[in-house]
Amino acid sequence: MTDATLLFRIFVAFLRVGAMAFGGAYAAIPLVEQEVVAEAGFMEYSEFADLLALDEITPGPILINSATFVGMRVAGLPGAVVATLACVLIPCTVAITLLFLFRRFKETPLVQSAVLTLKCMALALIASTMVKLAMNAVKPDAAYTNVAHGVYAVAVMCIAFYLMHWKKLSPLPVMLGCGAMNVVAVMLGM
Repeated sequence: MTDATLLFRIFVAFLRVGAMAFGGAYAAIPLVEQEVVAEAGFMEYSEFADLLALDEITPGPILINSATFVGMRVAGLPGAVVATLACVLIPCTVAITLLFLFRRFKETPLVQSAVLTLKCMALALIASTMVKLAMNAVKPDAAYTNVAHGVYAVAVMCIAFYLMHWKKLSPLPVMLGCGAMNVVAVMLGM
């Protein structure tokens, strides 16, 4: 496959992601997964899970970070530029157009109903991806066969959820703490 063909495939994949990315970045993650892992085969699911972890600790919008990381992984700097531009091309055009329309018609029942429907759709997309990621975190593709490691992974997820949801801690210290816990676990041979 030539470089131009590869760049075109990256462009089309992220143009489709950008065109369908409703509900914010987290709702768009299943679209990125579908394009990058399932259809284009640019990376394996375990690599995609690593990409999402990097997206969380990298400053900036998650969807743009995903596009940039995938593009860089697949085709270097030109791939990163193409993926990023493709990802934002349609959303920027649509957002500017919708802003003008929304300002004019935001109080109508039709628009309010559409907004509620989009919120529900986004929640379903996020829940779907969350289940896939949780399953991969607990039992990644042949990453371990030790049951204790699976129990440990579930415990770390529960602690992180508790700290962010009930203790209202920022995700950054929680992620750093989870990383430190993993380093200790590896050093202890878990």
